[in-house]
Amino acid sequence: MEHTNSRILIPIPQINMDRNSVILVTGAAGFIGSCLVGYLNRKGYNNIIIVDEFNDENKKPNYEDKKIIGRVDRNELFDWLNDHPMQIDFVFHLGARTDTTEFDYAVLEKLNVDFSKKIWNYCVKKNIPLVYASSAATYGDGELGYKDDHDLPYKLNPLNPYGRSKNEFDKWAIEESRESGPDSYRGGSLKSAPPFWAGLKFFNVYGPNEYHKGRMASVIFHSFNQIRASGKVKLFRSHRPGYQDGEQLRDFVYVKDVVDICFWLMNEKPGSGLYNLGTGKARTFKDLINAIFKSLGKEPIIEFIDTPIDIRDKYQYFTEADMSKLRSVGYKEDFYSLEEGVETYVKNFLIDKRYY
Repeated sequence: MEHTNSRILIPIPQINMDRNSVILVTGAAGFIGSCLVGYLNRKGYNNIIIVDEFNDENKKPNYEDKKIIGRVDRNELFDWLNDHPMQIDFVFHLGARTDTTEFDYAVLEKLNVDFSKKIWNYCVKKNIPLVYASSAATYGDGELGYKDDHDLPYKLNPLNPYGRSKNEFDKWAIEESRESGPDSYRGGSLKSAPPFWAGLKFFNVYGPNEYHKGRMASVIFHSFNQIRASGKVKLFRSHRPGYQDGEQLRDFVYVKDVVDICFWLMNEKPGSGLYNLGTGKARTFKDLINAIFKSLGKEPIIEFIDTPIDIRDKYQYFTEADMSKLRSVGYKEDFYSLEEGVETYVKNFLIDKRYY
């Protein structure tokens, strides 16, 4: 049960990753974080500490019905942890400043790099496994490919400060791990890294609980609302030779697959490191829009508009996750196809504005 005072928490003794395990989730009021908490609840995990800034009323429906044992403001987290010594069994660090139009790097460095280092160091000190959110934005324009090996981050040139902040932390995590010995959960003792860690390079994630995200919400969310309002969808025109309007390609991944992989990593703890998290299959924006119209039983009507100047030279025209690494460590589940994911999202959530 949630306590109204965020500084009060019932201590739970550690039991090795069963339903009594204590899990800390940052970014839990946001899109992916709240879906993960809901997923964990459905799996019977209710001993969850959620961390975020809880002053945005638009985010409240994301977490208000979740089963948790504590709610902590992000700015108070480390003081709170010092005041409430207890055994935490796993940390999902999904909180970040995710605005790709934020060009003040100092803001992104504070939230996406420095705060993440504090989370990492806490997990090292307390010997807690960690999964954190990276991003496919680290890959920039994709000219170097989309392979999640540990040499590539040093060569990447992200297109915006957000991608740069995520890449800087990835590089820092790799260096900390390299200094500490074998880079594997079962391979030996790690002194400068958590006992297991995974940095997840999220591609284009979509699904329920993104109602609060405004401009940063998925194309599916915006397109659904455009169809309801006007019967048509506006897509960005192509400004690059070789791509027709609407033929820009992205790796769209349904959030249910994302949280399923998070749960699998928590329980299996394969080799530590960076992992791509997409479907491994790029699809066009036209494919996406056609799937939305079909889910609504309507014929597609698409209007093309110029890409805004402030993001035009930073716009990715192709992303596709190389998923061979995750597959090689044992993840076997199939991903939602674009059509399956869109239909599920539209019919089960968007139409009635339901939450996961």
